[in-house]
Amino acid sequence: MTTPSTHIIVGGGLAGAKAAEALREKGFEGRIVLFGAEDRLPYERPPLSKDYLAGRKTLDEFTVQTAGWYAEHQVELRLGTQVTSVDLAGHSVGLADGGQENYDKLLLATGSSSRRPPIPGADADGVHYLRTIDDASDLLETLKAGATLAIVGAGWIGLEVAAGARGRDLEVVVVETAELPLLGALGREAAEVFARLHRDHGVDLRLRTQVEEITTEDGRATGLRLGDGSTVRADAVLVAVGAKPNVELAQGAGLETGDGGVLVDASLRTSDADVYAVGDIAAAEHPLLGTRIRTEHWANALKQPAVAAAGMLGNPGSYDELPYFFTDQYDLGMEYVGHAPDYQRTVFRGEVDGGEFTVFWLDADDRVLAGMNVNVWEGLDDIKSLVRSRKPVDAGRLADTKVPLPDLV
Repeated sequence: MTTPSTHIIVGGGLAGAKAAEALREKGFEGRIVLFGAEDRLPYERPPLSKDYLAGRKTLDEFTVQTAGWYAEHQVELRLGTQVTSVDLAGHSVGLADGGQENYDKLLLATGSSSRRPPIPGADADGVHYLRTIDDASDLLETLKAGATLAIVGAGWIGLEVAAGARGRDLEVVVVETAELPLLGALGREAAEVFARLHRDHGVDLRLRTQVEEITTEDGRATGLRLGDGSTVRADAVLVAVGAKPNVELAQGAGLETGDGGVLVDASLRTSDADVYAVGDIAAAEHPLLGTRIRTEHWANALKQPAVAAAGMLGNPGSYDELPYFFTDQYDLGMEYVGHAPDYQRTVFRGEVDGGEFTVFWLDADDRVLAGMNVNVWEGLDDIKSLVRSRKPVDAGRLADTKVPLPDLV
């Protein structure tokens, strides 16, 4: 009698849950074991900074599947369990409690952790990081009207929390070393939109400013000491200076890493034929864009697992989705699609001052690399078509709202 195959998933977030779903949907009848470090059912993380802190959603509403679903589909949940090692030659994973599980195929979906900068006071009580539901719940307890929240970092999480805190009538100070928020992600022109947005909503935005110390009293954070010697008094501090992909398990196993993550091909297979990686850690070859891309975005965690599952079952595919992310801040809703690290110029279409517009990032040949809709709830597929076409466009027509985007493809 043949022993049924065992496929192990390491990671209890959206990507891990979607991988289990995909394996069953694609007909895998063997054993699935899902390890999650948190003692909770897998859940999505974007709502933590978007909806949960704003009081719009509860944990149940962004939990991927119920406990009953895992039982019905015979997915063994090993929650609150840390996988500490992978033996590629022995096809096994080692656990923190000394246990071991053998696998036929392995999927790594270990996600990211909050970066913890070497700032004095960064580990004091009252200093928050936002990665888990427990982190969000702890932060939520501090968001009382009239309190002051100091945020270190003007990236996506920092700005989303700032918007949520202002919505709860907190005083908010955001400190950022760059000259504009989101400068690295969006470039100067679009970043200026977000700077104005937050200042218009009463955020004290301190740019080109270094945090020298998180000040404390009796072991608890009281605010910030800045590079110019000034101080910020605060009831709580959020440190939001980016995420660090959890690649230690892969590195310890001897898998090839680089470009900030675990190196995978377009089918999401690692340097070991029986191991795949998805989500935040996957530095994947992109068949359309001709480069390796690693992004910490919800869309990858949602869609990559189906491609990885196909490969694990002997039917390798190719993940060619364009990078996508979204944000909601105050009355601004935004969707971004594409990849534009080396863009040459931007083109705006619509009413920037009116708060309804699209931004396009173009290369030197006037090819659209990426596009961002702001409070425009149509046309995203047209932006994708422009990016995928890899053809030059007339920038003047691109900016003209009278010219339908499909006419430019």
